[in-house]
Amino acid sequence: MFISESWLKTWVRTAPDAAEMAETLTLAGLEVGGIERYKPVSPSVVVGEIVAVEPHPNSDKLRVCEVDIGRARTLSIVCGAPNARVGLKSAVALIGAELPGKVKIAKTRIRDIVSSGMLCSSAELGLDDDSAGIMELDSKARRGMPLNEHLSLDDAVLDIDLTPNRGDCLSVSGVAREVAVLFGAQVTGPALKPFRSRSRTRFPVSVKAPADCPRYAGRVIEGIDVGAKTPDWIRERLRKCGLRPISLAVDVTNYVMIELGQPMHAFDLDRLSRGIIVRLSRVGEEIDLLDGSHVEIPPGTLLIADYRGPVALAGIMGGAATAIADGTTNIFLESACFRPGAVAGRARAMGMQTDASHRFERGVDPELQVAAIHRATELLVAAAGGTAGPIIDEASTRDLPRRSEITLRRDRLRNMLGFAIPDREVLRILTRLGMGVRVLRKGWRVRAPSRRYDIEGEHDLIEEIARIYGYHNIPELAPRVEPTRGSRDEATLPSHRFKTLLVDRDYREAITYSFVDPDLQKKIDPSHPAIPLRNPIASNMSAMRTSLWPGLLSALVFNYRRQQRRIRLFESGHVFLSAQGERVESERIGGVAAGPLMKDAWQNGREIDFFDVKGDVEALLNASGCGDSFSFVAGKHPALHPGQCARITRGGKTAGWLGALHPGLGKYLDLERTVYVFELEMSALTSSRVPSFAKVSRFPAMTRDLSILVDDSVTADRLKDAVKQAGGKLLMDVELFDVYTGEGVPEGHRSLSLTLTLQDYSRNLTDAEIEEVVRRVLSAVEKKLGGKLRT
Repeated sequence: MFISESWLKTWVRTAPDAAEMAETLTLAGLEVGGIERYKPVSPSVVVGEIVAVEPHPNSDKLRVCEVDIGRARTLSIVCGAPNARVGLKSAVALIGAELPGKVKIAKTRIRDIVSSGMLCSSAELGLDDDSAGIMELDSKARRGMPLNEHLSLDDAVLDIDLTPNRGDCLSVSGVAREVAVLFGAQVTGPALKPFRSRSRTRFPVSVKAPADCPRYAGRVIEGIDVGAKTPDWIRERLRKCGLRPISLAVDVTNYVMIELGQPMHAFDLDRLSRGIIVRLSRVGEEIDLLDGSHVEIPPGTLLIADYRGPVALAGIMGGAATAIADGTTNIFLESACFRPGAVAGRARAMGMQTDASHRFERGVDPELQVAAIHRATELLVAAAGGTAGPIIDEASTRDLPRRSEITLRRDRLRNMLGFAIPDREVLRILTRLGMGVRVLRKGWRVRAPSRRYDIEGEHDLIEEIARIYGYHNIPELAPRVEPTRGSRDEATLPSHRFKTLLVDRDYREAITYSFVDPDLQKKIDPSHPAIPLRNPIASNMSAMRTSLWPGLLSALVFNYRRQQRRIRLFESGHVFLSAQGERVESERIGGVAAGPLMKDAWQNGREIDFFDVKGDVEALLNASGCGDSFSFVAGKHPALHPGQCARITRGGKTAGWLGALHPGLGKYLDLERTVYVFELEMSALTSSRVPSFAKVSRFPAMTRDLSILVDDSVTADRLKDAVKQAGGKLLMDVELFDVYTGEGVPEGHRSLSLTLTLQDYSRNLTDAEIEEVVRRVLSAVEKKLGGKLRT
């Protein structure tokens, strides 16, 4: 948000300069991202009034203007602007003035006529890009006044980055309150006096959704001159705050929004039908908006309507059908308080973001609406005339936001800050912040002002006291730690062990949003319905993730589009599931991998494959200390390739998935290469065994290699399990070292080659003992799996 220093100082006259304000506001939590200095124009540019216009004798396009610059001085200036006319006050560059581009004004002869100055456009003065004609200043501008003074051009603008909880500071008055508290000054802004009504004309208002619109105020103003020019000082202040002046009615409502923080809207009264109705939208309603867009309104959206249909999206934007036009003479001013939840996310869901929605979704002071109507009426009538009717104020007392009283304990304040702030200082800070305070024996009873939606509990009050007192003024104290004996469950492993292992295997950690695109998530995990967000920050981030894959795949696509060929990413975090009506959080670790196996400098382009990623996953499983309790089983997953998909189990339960991304999903993401993904339940990895001592045998181990013919449907894990069960206590390890199909192997079968390691702790094994183990193994394999020794 941009705030003009000169405008701010009309509210706090004793405020320091912009640099000091910026530093103090930043320390207090209102971060000032920068200060933009507005360079004044040459002091020799003044206000002048054209008192006579004559055609140039030697040119069809030029005219000779007599310009009164005050103090009984009149200059003859040759001008070609189409809007030069008698009575117009404009910017006059006197002889000697220097304009942007190092243009120096001198007395010159133009087509044999002497010109003693220059009538300037705003573009020629470097104020904006408008070069269509010379500047048109207020008729009340004083002749001879320097333009810098008239427009307050010698100014600075503060760029304030507000956190979402400080909606009360989205205005000049809000920032002025903060400045006054921090510098011990008084707020001396313009007196917001009630503007007396001069007519009895009212326009009916009916609020059908009081829970979403607890207050709606409005007023009829008849007989305005809609073509009247916006005063220069309003236009200039809006320009410095980043808003483009449009027309008087729009400029005034924008001005009040920036000044007080209350968004407003002006309707053409004669285009409204019978009355205003504040209600929720129905199925099939639509509206053409002021920005030219056509919107199909989602059912349940808060609307401003008349008896014909919607005329505005409440808190977002007005409709084109009731917009003020050149022929407008009567208007209806709207000033409302909408529940933040009724506006939040609606604009983004419809692809819009407006200054009004930005404020309403953060919370607008429910006691500000009538004051804003009075202020806007004052400015409009002063510039465009007209007669104001009485204010209609429809308020639902039951639904208006109320700030409840909060107990602030003195001991709690001291313990949280680490030192004691004197009671009188606490009282001074809270009172200066506009809070109602009652002193108790052990603390204070505090009620926050209506504008402070962010004050909800004792901790918020402590934060307010700390930031106004000054975080930099809090004494530094070394923490006092009582040494205690701690213990860790040896059967539970820390999750960082597995993250470190993936980093060691050349993966990079990614941290993605927990809210994802619901369409992508549905394609990845259709069996788990997504939990929708009530107020999403964007339509493609409107669901809580049920898997880590949507975020990781989005990150992979992002990197692919930036010419990254070799990608290894992993993430650990929570997923959010809905089971039997309850929300369940589960911590997982997952990864994606694509591209060359190694960097180009080390290998000629072999792409990563299923088994490379399976090796990374096996390393994770082995790091749990229970690698032998996990199994890989061929499975089916909607996000994975039917022929390259493995379900990872432990104790018969699914612990994770591994595989190549399904081709259809790869096409949806516009991926040309094969991508491999994995995801594991963190609890399956961290649940280990209590470490136990295993003695080392002093006697040599013996090995036997067996090649066993089995049906294609028999997995290596099933074969190894059968061998281990039959091998007895002498069998220490079983490893698969070859898979063969081809000559000598019947169709529908394959040969799995295993290495058996045998050993005893008390003696050397005899050949007879080894052969007995081999016999038992082959017998068990034949009975359980139909396998036999390949010879």
